[in-house]
Amino acid sequence: MKITKCVFPVAGLGTRFLPVTKELAKEMLPLVNRPIISYGVEEAVASGCNEIIMITGRAKRSIEDYFDRSFELEEMLKSRGKVALYEKMLKIANMAEILFVRQRQPLGLGHAVLCAEPMCKNEFFAVALPDDVFINPEDPVIAQLIRVHEKMGGSVIALEEVEPQNVSRYGIVKSQFEVEPGIHKIVDMVEKPLLEEAPSNLAIMGRYVLSPKIFELLHNQQAGTGGEIQLTDSLKTLCSQEPVWGVVFKGRRFDCGTQKGWLSANVQLALEDPELRAVILDVVNKELNQ
Repeated sequence: MKITKCVFPVAGLGTRFLPVTKELAKEMLPLVNRPIISYGVEEAVASGCNEIIMITGRAKRSIEDYFDRSFELEEMLKSRGKVALYEKMLKIANMAEILFVRQRQPLGLGHAVLCAEPMCKNEFFAVALPDDVFINPEDPVIAQLIRVHEKMGGSVIALEEVEPQNVSRYGIVKSQFEVEPGIHKIVDMVEKPLLEEAPSNLAIMGRYVLSPKIFELLHNQQAGTGGEIQLTDSLKTLCSQEPVWGVVFKGRRFDCGTQKGWLSANVQLALEDPELRAVILDVVNKELNQ
């Protein structure tokens, strides 16, 4: 069955960005010329997912508004002859069918995924964590995972080889073998291990293709640290029951989950635009020459 659904857990409180995220969704912070969340949705749609399921929480209304029609704005743009902008607004609103489901309590990533069960109950589905922004327009990362699923079945997780000093920041997988270059058979995983306890340097990144079996496991999953239901804990169990593959993705990843990562991503992407590059270099040169 073709994978058409992608779940976006966007109910987080965004505490690393306070106070700006007190009322503004973290996912709506700008990344150069559009909000962070837009990059993930565009990736999912380009990968063949035309049903987007947003798991939201309080103060996330701005996400709903962004993907909705704005008739007053559209009419104003048309009346002023700004056709290109008008068409861009329509494209955003018509990008995909987007459903919004409220996560009423902040009970962790596993619980957020569980909130999507009524829409994905009997199907494999994708999950995208919007903090991780992937840039690879020719071959979206979700599409890379879907291809492995279509070829080999089972669930698929995006992986990245990380430096030893960064191992303790991520969930790390244990690979039984490499079925072909960059594709691993996963048999276990550890959340944020000490370097000496890590089974590899293959870190889980924010893209998944998951079996509907994950819902049963999440229902039975005991809460972990902070009273939250961890997706990693249920994935560990899934590894023993169904095939779980890891794909070392091709492309660039920007960590927009922290202020430093978000700022770095903005600078790097802006430098790739000729006009914005000139602005940044001008400011930097003036500061350095003071």
